[in-house]
Amino acid sequence: MRAAYYVGDGKFEVADADIEEPAAGQVQVAVSYTGICGTDLHIMLGHMDHRVTRPGVIGHEMSGRIAAVGPEVDGWSVGDAVTVMPLSWCGSCPVCLAGHEHICQHLDFIGIDSTGSMQTRWNVPAKVLVALPDGLSLRDAALVEPTAVAVHDVGRGEVREGDKVVVVGGGPVGLLIAVVARARGAEVLVAEVDAFRRDIADRLGFVVLDPLSADLGDHVETWTDGAGATVAFEVSGTQPGLTAAMAVLAARGRLVVVGIHAEQRQMDLHRIFWRELSIVGARVYRRDDFEEAVRLLDSGVIPADALISAVEPLESADQAFARLAAGGGVMKVLVDCRAGG
Repeated sequence: MRAAYYVGDGKFEVADADIEEPAAGQVQVAVSYTGICGTDLHIMLGHMDHRVTRPGVIGHEMSGRIAAVGPEVDGWSVGDAVTVMPLSWCGSCPVCLAGHEHICQHLDFIGIDSTGSMQTRWNVPAKVLVALPDGLSLRDAALVEPTAVAVHDVGRGEVREGDKVVVVGGGPVGLLIAVVARARGAEVLVAEVDAFRRDIADRLGFVVLDPLSADLGDHVETWTDGAGATVAFEVSGTQPGLTAAMAVLAARGRLVVVGIHAEQRQMDLHRIFWRELSIVGARVYRRDDFEEAVRLLDSGVIPADALISAVEPLESADQAFARLAAGGGVMKVLVDCRAGG
Protein backbone atom coordinates (compact mmCIF):
# COMPACT_ATOMS: atom_id res chain seq x y z
CA MET A 1 0.00 0.00 0.00
CA ARG A 2 0.99 3.66 -0.17
CA ALA A 3 0.92 6.36 2.49
CA ALA A 4 1.72 10.09 2.70
CA TYR A 5 4.09 10.68 5.61
CA TYR A 6 4.50 14.04 7.28
CA VAL A 7 8.27 14.34 7.76
CA GLY A 8 8.48 17.85 9.21
CA ASP A 9 9.54 21.19 7.75
CA GLY A 10 6.26 21.45 5.88
CA LYS A 11 6.97 18.38 3.77
CA PHE A 12 5.22 15.11 2.95
CA GLU A 13 6.78 12.02 1.38
CA VAL A 14 4.66 9.33 -0.28
CA ALA A 15 6.11 5.86 0.16
CA ASP A 16 5.24 2.17 0.28
CA ALA A 17 4.09 0.73 3.59
CA ASP A 18 3.34 -2.76 4.86
CA ILE A 19 -0.28 -3.83 5.16
CA GLU A 20 -0.94 -5.22 8.62
CA GLU A 21 -3.95 -7.38 9.37
CA PRO A 22 -6.49 -5.66 11.66
CA ALA A 23 -6.08 -6.64 15.31
CA ALA A 24 -8.86 -7.73 17.62
CA GLY A 25 -11.55 -5.07 17.73
CA GLN A 26 -10.25 -3.39 14.58
CA VAL A 27 -11.34 -3.11 10.97
CA GLN A 28 -9.24 -2.25 7.95
CA VAL A 29 -10.65 0.52 5.79
CA ALA A 30 -9.77 1.00 2.14
CA VAL A 31 -9.64 4.80 2.24
CA SER A 32 -11.31 6.59 -0.65
CA TYR A 33 -10.88 10.29 0.17
CA THR A 34 -9.23 12.34 2.90
CA GLY A 35 -9.97 16.03 3.29
CA ILE A 36 -7.36 18.57 4.37
CA CYS A 37 -8.50 20.89 7.15
CA GLY A 38 -7.09 23.89 8.98
CA THR A 39 -5.64 21.67 11.70
CA ASP A 40 -3.76 19.68 9.05
CA LEU A 41 -2.30 22.95 7.75
CA HIS A 42 -1.15 23.80 11.29
CA ILE A 43 0.59 20.38 11.32
CA MET A 44 2.26 21.05 7.98
CA LEU A 45 3.55 24.39 9.26
CA GLY A 46 5.13 22.66 12.26
CA HIS A 47 2.79 24.19 14.84
CA MET A 48 1.85 20.77 16.25
CA ASP A 49 5.15 18.90 16.15
CA HIS A 50 4.79 18.28 19.89
CA ARG A 51 1.78 16.04 19.15
CA VAL A 52 2.48 14.51 15.74
CA THR A 53 4.89 11.62 15.18
CA ARG A 54 7.47 12.19 12.43
CA PRO A 55 7.46 10.53 10.04
CA GLY A 56 3.76 9.88 10.48
CA VAL A 57 0.48 9.65 8.60
CA ILE A 58 -2.12 12.31 9.41
CA GLY A 59 -5.68 12.95 8.20
CA HIS A 60 -9.10 12.50 9.80
CA GLU A 61 -11.76 13.81 7.36
CA MET A 62 -12.33 10.64 5.39
CA SER A 63 -14.55 8.12 3.68
CA GLY A 64 -13.97 4.57 2.48
CA ARG A 65 -15.09 0.95 2.51
CA ILE A 66 -14.24 -1.84 4.88
CA ALA A 67 -11.55 -4.09 3.37
CA ALA A 68 -11.09 -6.54 6.27
CA VAL A 69 -12.65 -7.24 9.65
CA GLY A 70 -10.53 -8.23 12.62
CA PRO A 71 -11.39 -10.72 15.38
CA GLU A 72 -14.04 -9.78 17.96
CA VAL A 73 -15.80 -7.35 15.62
CA ASP A 74 -19.55 -7.69 15.10
CA GLY A 75 -21.96 -5.74 12.94
CA TRP A 76 -19.55 -4.76 10.16
CA SER A 77 -18.83 -6.47 6.84
CA VAL A 78 -16.34 -6.15 4.03
CA GLY A 79 -17.65 -3.61 1.52
CA ASP A 80 -19.57 -1.46 4.01
CA ALA A 81 -19.24 2.26 3.29
CA VAL A 82 -17.97 4.08 6.38
CA THR A 83 -16.45 7.19 7.81
CA VAL A 84 -14.66 7.55 11.14
CA MET A 85 -15.40 9.71 14.17
CA PRO A 86 -11.70 10.12 15.01
CA LEU A 87 -11.92 10.33 18.80
CA SER A 88 -10.73 7.74 21.30
CA TRP A 89 -11.24 8.56 24.97
CA CYS A 90 -10.12 6.95 28.21
CA GLY A 91 -13.54 6.62 29.85
CA SER A 92 -12.15 7.10 33.36
CA CYS A 93 -11.02 10.74 33.72
CA PRO A 94 -13.29 13.30 35.44
CA VAL A 95 -14.39 14.72 32.08
CA CYS A 96 -15.40 11.31 30.74
CA LEU A 97 -17.17 10.40 33.98
CA ALA A 98 -19.14 13.66 33.69
CA GLY A 99 -20.41 12.50 30.29
CA HIS A 100 -18.19 14.65 28.09
CA GLU A 101 -16.04 11.90 26.56
CA HIS A 102 -15.51 13.87 23.35
CA ILE A 103 -13.25 16.30 25.25
CA CYS A 104 -11.57 13.65 27.41
CA GLN A 105 -8.54 14.85 29.38
CA HIS A 106 -6.51 12.11 27.66
CA LEU A 107 -8.20 12.27 24.25
CA ASP A 108 -6.51 10.53 21.33
CA PHE A 109 -7.53 12.55 18.30
CA ILE A 110 -6.95 9.93 15.62
CA GLY A 111 -5.08 11.38 12.67
CA ILE A 112 -3.22 13.84 14.89
CA ASP A 113 -2.16 12.04 18.05
CA SER A 114 -2.13 8.66 16.29
CA THR A 115 -1.99 7.34 12.72
CA GLY A 116 -4.42 8.93 10.29
CA SER A 117 -6.20 8.26 7.02
CA MET A 118 -3.90 9.66 4.34
CA GLN A 119 -3.04 6.16 3.14
CA THR A 120 -4.65 3.47 1.04
CA ARG A 121 -5.36 1.06 3.94
CA TRP A 122 -6.09 2.15 7.51
CA ASN A 123 -6.66 -0.03 10.58
CA VAL A 124 -8.98 1.61 13.11
CA PRO A 125 -11.01 0.51 16.15
CA ALA A 126 -14.46 -0.66 15.06
CA LYS A 127 -16.00 1.55 17.75
CA VAL A 128 -15.11 4.73 15.84
CA LEU A 129 -16.86 3.69 12.61
CA VAL A 130 -19.95 5.54 11.39
CA ALA A 131 -22.04 3.91 8.66
CA LEU A 132 -22.71 5.73 5.40
CA PRO A 133 -25.89 5.28 3.33
CA ASP A 134 -25.59 3.56 -0.04
CA GLY A 135 -26.71 6.63 -1.99
CA LEU A 136 -24.10 9.02 -0.60
CA SER A 137 -21.02 9.39 -2.79
CA LEU A 138 -17.74 8.69 -1.03
CA ARG A 139 -16.34 11.98 -2.34
CA ASP A 140 -19.12 13.94 -0.64
CA ALA A 141 -18.89 11.74 2.46
CA ALA A 142 -15.40 13.11 3.10
CA LEU A 143 -17.30 16.20 4.33
CA VAL A 144 -19.05 14.32 7.15
CA GLU A 145 -16.42 15.20 9.76
CA PRO A 146 -16.36 18.98 9.13
CA THR A 147 -20.16 18.94 8.87
CA ALA A 148 -20.28 17.23 12.28
CA VAL A 149 -18.11 20.07 13.60
CA ALA A 150 -20.69 22.53 12.29
CA VAL A 151 -23.61 20.57 13.75
CA HIS A 152 -21.91 20.56 17.16
CA ASP A 153 -21.10 24.28 16.90
CA VAL A 154 -24.69 25.19 16.05
CA GLY A 155 -25.87 23.05 18.94
CA ARG A 156 -23.47 24.81 21.33
CA GLY A 157 -24.92 28.10 20.12
CA GLU A 158 -28.45 26.84 20.85
CA VAL A 159 -29.57 28.18 17.48
CA ARG A 160 -33.34 28.23 17.11
CA GLU A 161 -35.81 29.05 14.36
CA GLY A 162 -35.99 32.78 13.77
CA ASP A 163 -32.62 33.59 15.35
CA LYS A 164 -30.45 36.22 13.70
CA VAL A 165 -27.04 34.57 13.28
CA VAL A 166 -23.72 36.08 12.17
CA VAL A 167 -20.88 33.79 11.09
CA VAL A 168 -17.49 35.52 11.06
CA GLY A 169 -15.19 33.54 8.79
CA GLY A 170 -16.49 32.04 5.56
CA GLY A 171 -14.11 29.11 5.10
CA PRO A 172 -15.38 25.51 4.88
CA VAL A 173 -16.40 25.23 8.55
CA GLY A 174 -17.88 28.73 8.60
CA LEU A 175 -20.04 28.04 5.57
CA LEU A 176 -21.07 24.66 6.97
CA ILE A 177 -22.14 26.40 10.19
CA ALA A 178 -24.13 28.88 8.10
CA VAL A 179 -25.85 26.08 6.15
CA VAL A 180 -26.67 24.06 9.29
CA ALA A 181 -27.99 27.15 11.12
CA ARG A 182 -30.16 28.05 8.12
CA ALA A 183 -31.50 24.49 8.01
CA ARG A 184 -32.64 25.01 11.61
CA GLY A 185 -34.65 28.06 10.61
CA ALA A 186 -32.21 30.84 11.47
CA GLU A 187 -31.54 33.91 9.36
CA VAL A 188 -27.81 33.93 8.63
CA LEU A 189 -25.28 36.56 7.62
CA VAL A 190 -21.71 35.58 6.67
CA ALA A 191 -18.81 37.98 7.29
CA GLU A 192 -15.65 37.15 5.33
CA VAL A 193 -12.67 39.18 4.06
CA ASP A 194 -11.70 36.94 1.12
CA ALA A 195 -13.48 37.76 -2.14
CA PHE A 196 -13.48 34.15 -3.40
CA ARG A 197 -15.12 32.89 -0.23
CA ARG A 198 -17.59 35.77 -0.23
CA ASP A 199 -18.59 34.82 -3.77
CA ILE A 200 -19.28 31.20 -2.77
CA ALA A 201 -21.32 32.32 0.25
CA ASP A 202 -23.28 34.68 -1.99
CA ARG A 203 -24.00 31.88 -4.48
CA LEU A 204 -25.27 29.77 -1.60
CA GLY A 205 -27.85 32.47 -0.90
CA PHE A 206 -26.36 34.17 2.15
CA VAL A 207 -26.07 37.88 2.83
CA VAL A 208 -22.31 38.45 2.80
CA LEU A 209 -20.29 41.37 4.13
CA ASP A 210 -16.66 42.18 4.93
CA PRO A 211 -16.22 41.98 8.74
CA LEU A 212 -13.68 44.81 8.61
CA SER A 213 -16.19 47.17 7.00
CA ALA A 214 -18.43 49.59 8.89
CA ASP A 215 -21.22 48.21 6.72
CA LEU A 216 -21.37 45.09 8.92
CA GLY A 217 -22.48 46.98 12.04
CA ASP A 218 -24.86 49.17 10.05
CA HIS A 219 -26.42 46.17 8.34
CA VAL A 220 -26.90 44.24 11.59
CA GLU A 221 -28.43 47.34 13.17
CA THR A 222 -31.02 47.59 10.40
CA TRP A 223 -31.53 43.82 10.04
CA THR A 224 -32.29 43.34 13.74
CA ASP A 225 -34.18 46.62 14.33
CA GLY A 226 -31.38 47.75 16.59
CA ALA A 227 -31.39 44.65 18.80
CA GLY A 228 -28.27 42.87 17.51
CA ALA A 229 -27.63 39.26 16.53
CA THR A 230 -28.84 36.40 18.70
CA VAL A 231 -25.76 34.25 18.05
CA ALA A 232 -22.34 34.98 16.54
CA PHE A 233 -19.82 32.33 15.53
CA GLU A 234 -16.15 33.34 15.53
CA VAL A 235 -14.57 31.02 12.95
CA SER A 236 -11.72 33.16 11.62
CA GLY A 237 -9.25 32.61 14.47
CA THR A 238 -8.22 36.28 14.32
CA GLN A 239 -8.43 39.28 16.64
CA PRO A 240 -10.45 41.37 14.15
CA GLY A 241 -12.85 38.45 13.69
CA LEU A 242 -13.33 38.07 17.43
CA THR A 243 -13.89 41.81 17.85
CA ALA A 244 -16.42 41.87 15.01
CA ALA A 245 -18.32 38.84 16.31
CA MET A 246 -18.69 40.32 19.78
CA ALA A 247 -19.68 43.76 18.47
CA VAL A 248 -22.77 42.49 16.61
CA LEU A 249 -24.34 40.61 19.54
CA ALA A 250 -27.65 41.52 21.13
CA ALA A 251 -28.22 41.71 24.86
CA ARG A 252 -27.90 38.17 26.22
CA GLY A 253 -26.45 37.15 22.87
CA ARG A 254 -24.25 34.07 22.55
CA LEU A 255 -20.70 34.07 21.16
CA VAL A 256 -19.48 30.65 20.01
CA VAL A 257 -15.69 30.42 19.69
CA VAL A 258 -14.92 27.95 16.89
CA GLY A 259 -11.68 29.26 15.36
CA ILE A 260 -8.37 28.14 16.86
CA HIS A 261 -6.71 31.13 18.51
CA ALA A 262 -3.05 30.30 18.98
CA GLU A 263 -2.44 33.62 20.75
CA GLN A 264 -4.18 35.37 23.63
CA ARG A 265 -6.83 37.84 22.47
CA GLN A 266 -8.31 41.07 23.79
CA MET A 267 -12.02 41.09 24.66
CA ASP A 268 -14.32 43.90 25.72
CA LEU A 269 -15.26 42.64 29.19
CA HIS A 270 -17.39 45.69 29.85
CA ARG A 271 -19.56 44.80 26.87
CA ILE A 272 -19.87 41.21 28.15
CA PHE A 273 -20.94 42.58 31.55
CA TRP A 274 -23.23 45.29 30.21
CA ARG A 275 -25.13 43.10 27.76
CA GLU A 276 -24.95 39.90 29.82
CA LEU A 277 -23.32 38.06 26.92
CA SER A 278 -22.54 34.34 27.00
CA ILE A 279 -19.31 32.90 25.56
CA VAL A 280 -19.01 29.19 24.81
CA GLY A 281 -16.31 27.07 23.24
CA ALA A 282 -17.00 24.47 20.56
CA ARG A 283 -14.19 21.99 20.02
CA VAL A 284 -15.15 18.74 18.30
CA TYR A 285 -18.37 16.64 18.24
CA ARG A 286 -20.35 13.75 19.63
CA ARG A 287 -21.67 10.69 17.81
CA ASP A 288 -25.14 12.18 17.36
CA ASP A 289 -23.50 15.17 15.63
CA PHE A 290 -21.84 12.73 13.21
CA GLU A 291 -25.10 10.93 12.52
CA GLU A 292 -26.88 14.24 11.88
CA ALA A 293 -24.03 15.26 9.53
CA VAL A 294 -24.50 12.05 7.52
CA ARG A 295 -28.22 12.78 7.26
CA LEU A 296 -27.64 16.37 6.10
CA LEU A 297 -25.21 15.25 3.39
CA ASP A 298 -27.41 12.38 2.26
CA SER A 299 -30.45 14.66 1.99
CA GLY A 300 -28.58 17.23 -0.10
CA VAL A 301 -28.73 20.03 2.49
CA ILE A 302 -24.93 20.35 2.44
CA PRO A 303 -23.73 21.87 -0.87
CA ALA A 304 -20.78 19.53 -1.43
CA ASP A 305 -20.09 20.66 -5.00
CA ALA A 306 -19.74 24.28 -3.91
CA LEU A 307 -17.37 23.40 -1.06
CA ILE A 308 -15.04 20.88 -2.74
CA SER A 309 -12.64 22.91 -4.87
CA ALA A 310 -10.16 20.22 -5.91
CA VAL A 311 -9.29 16.54 -5.63
CA GLU A 312 -5.61 15.61 -5.79
CA PRO A 313 -4.09 12.08 -5.97
CA LEU A 314 -2.30 10.68 -2.94
CA GLU A 315 1.00 10.85 -4.81
CA SER A 316 0.55 14.63 -4.97
CA ALA A 317 -0.15 15.15 -1.26
CA ASP A 318 2.58 17.81 -1.06
CA GLN A 319 0.96 19.80 -3.84
CA ALA A 320 -2.49 19.39 -2.30
CA PHE A 321 -1.28 20.95 0.96
CA ALA A 322 0.59 23.70 -0.87
CA ARG A 323 -2.48 24.53 -2.93
CA LEU A 324 -4.63 24.94 0.15
CA ALA A 325 -1.96 26.82 2.11
CA ALA A 326 -1.55 29.32 -0.74
CA GLY A 327 -5.20 30.37 -0.39
CA GLY A 328 -7.10 32.23 -3.07
CA GLY A 329 -9.58 30.35 -5.20
CA VAL A 330 -9.67 27.24 -3.02
CA MET A 331 -12.18 26.09 -0.41
CA LYS A 332 -11.87 22.36 0.44
CA VAL A 333 -9.16 20.12 -1.07
CA LEU A 334 -9.52 16.33 -0.95
CA VAL A 335 -6.79 13.74 -1.38
CA ASP A 336 -7.82 10.69 -3.44
CA CYS A 337 -6.32 7.74 -1.58
CA ARG A 338 -7.66 4.96 -3.83
CA ALA A 339 -4.58 4.45 -6.00
CA GLY A 340 -1.58 2.50 -4.80
CA GLY A 341 -3.11 -0.76 -3.62
